[in-house]
Amino acid sequence: MPDVPEPMVKLVRWTTEPAAAQILRSTAAAVIAYVTAVQLTPQPAPLTAPLTALLVVQVTLYSTLTTGIRRVNSVVVGVLIAIGFSALVGLTWWSLGLTIFSALLIGRVVRVGEFVVEVAISAMLVLGVTRVADTAWDRVLETLIGAGVGLLFNLLFAPPVWVQSAGGSIESLARRMGGLFRDMGGELAGHLPVERAAARLHDARRVDHDIVEVDASLRQAEDSLRWNPRVREGVLSRIVLRTGLDTLEICAVVLRVLSRTLTDLAKHRTEESLFPDDVAAELEELFDHVAHAIESFAVLITTQVAANAQSAEEQLAQALTDSVASRDRTAQLLLAKVREHPRQWQLHGALLAEVDRILDELAVEKRSERLVEELDRYSREQSDRHPWLHMIKKRLGSARAVLP
Repeated sequence: MPDVPEPMVKLVRWTTEPAAAQILRSTAAAVIAYVTAVQLTPQPAPLTAPLTALLVVQVTLYSTLTTGIRRVNSVVVGVLIAIGFSALVGLTWWSLGLTIFSALLIGRVVRVGEFVVEVAISAMLVLGVTRVADTAWDRVLETLIGAGVGLLFNLLFAPPVWVQSAGGSIESLARRMGGLFRDMGGELAGHLPVERAAARLHDARRVDHDIVEVDASLRQAEDSLRWNPRVREGVLSRIVLRTGLDTLEICAVVLRVLSRTLTDLAKHRTEESLFPDDVAAELEELFDHVAHAIESFAVLITTQVAANAQSAEEQLAQALTDSVASRDRTAQLLLAKVREHPRQWQLHGALLAEVDRILDELAVEKRSERLVEELDRYSREQSDRHPWLHMIKKRLGSARAVLP
């Protein structure tokens, strides 16, 4: 089989990602909005319509429906402000400043949210065109055409689901955490300089930045699951990913604390080995098992197919079993060494307690319990927010139970 050039591989991979689909959808919606506006308005170049379509066609259907109205409102308000100023004073430096000030102020009054700036932008664009009194109303029509095309486009062609992208981010975060565990385990044998231990602590702290990026990717995935006709169990998928990220975030905090413990231990043992050789070997094996458990947990929460999920759960269970066995052996060795040399015994106990916390968070039973709690909380919130819908579902369920 001939070798495929790397740029071609990247191109094929990029075109299969949701980002490529979103670019194609946005382009198509803008072109359709422009063609429609050309047919319905007298303007030779109705660019406000494709502009509005681009603004309305968001990454997800949920964000389109929730922000589309505010976007249209911001553009229309800006156009109306420009109509008033153009009829009274025209375009001057002070009228431009007054237009921007008024647009920003009125934008907050009409509650367009984060689209306040778009009110001022729309007002400036319309204020600068010729024959404003006639053109402005055409701009309003173009805005409505673009908004309508954008909304209909997302309803007819459902936006991509970003779960795979979020899942990849979660797995990447787990691999990074697993790599840090293995790196720390490999440095326990022999003398550990304080500088190297502090560097590992810095690396553990930087995981927080990765969690922020994964959280943003997950929020996008959660929005893509809402109201999407291509997704049947969107609520369950959202909760699985969200609770999984919460667990990894707790593990990241414990990883940072564990790095702090090793750094403190290195400060007390600047001229000797951090641990005896047998303890260091067992700790390295323990850290490797914990790293494998974290990575297996990430694979489990991002797996969509039932058969693969069963296999991932078995791998996680095995990794946790190996970790617990290694942890018990490590505890016996540490206890024996502490009895001989009780220096910094509290740090040894903290080390084991931090490992126990991670293993407890990754346990299958803990994950199931957290999923049930989140599902119950979501059901309560939905029933409180939409009591009439909850009542209808309850009556339908009772009617089905009565039917033979």
